[in-house]
Amino acid sequence: MASADTAVMEENAKEKQISDEVEKLQIDPLIKHPLQNRWCLWFFKNDKSKDWADNLRQITSFDTVEDFWALYNHIQSAAKLASGCDYNLFKDDIKPMWEDDRNKTGGRWLASFDKRGGKLMVDIEKLWLETVLCLIGEGFDEESDIVNGSVVNIRAKGNKISVWIGDYKREEAVLKIGRRFKERLGLPPRFQIAFEAHQDTIVKKGSSAKSRFTI
Repeated sequence: MASADTAVMEENAKEKQISDEVEKLQIDPLIKHPLQNRWCLWFFKNDKSKDWADNLRQITSFDTVEDFWALYNHIQSAAKLASGCDYNLFKDDIKPMWEDDRNKTGGRWLASFDKRGGKLMVDIEKLWLETVLCLIGEGFDEESDIVNGSVVNIRAKGNKISVWIGDYKREEAVLKIGRRFKERLGLPPRFQIAFEAHQDTIVKKGSSAKSRFTI
């Protein structure tokens, strides 16, 4: 009798184990993969009747791989944005503006893509996505700690993608970030990207600021 009871208990335990494993398999696909940082997507639309800051709108933030793709697949692609619009992707506690404390002593690596005959010669959406994936995947390695965000500018004469850095004085790190940025975009050697310190951009004369470095 005791052996029969033992057999029943073992069978029940086995069934429970199987049930638990099945339940685990059902839950696992729902587990989200966390990113190292929380990121915020901002949208800018140039309306000259408003102050610059009023044209900037926070869309949402995310901190998992799955939430990023859910967002990316539901927003308009950068390539389809109207002229004068930007997407800004920044770490959650940093605003996409020079005045933010984390940006004041920083700068940006800038890749400019001019239009020829009114036509852009690169796939700006592909380049923007590659930049974003590099950011949220911490693709700048140990230098990722000073990478604050990225911006894609859609303009009539051409589009721009930039990577914003928090400290322009860390020259070795700045150069490493620039090289990785250019590498991830797959740009040819003859194509130059330029690094501009925000303080130079603020006091610039003309349409462009002085470049601290070019790669």
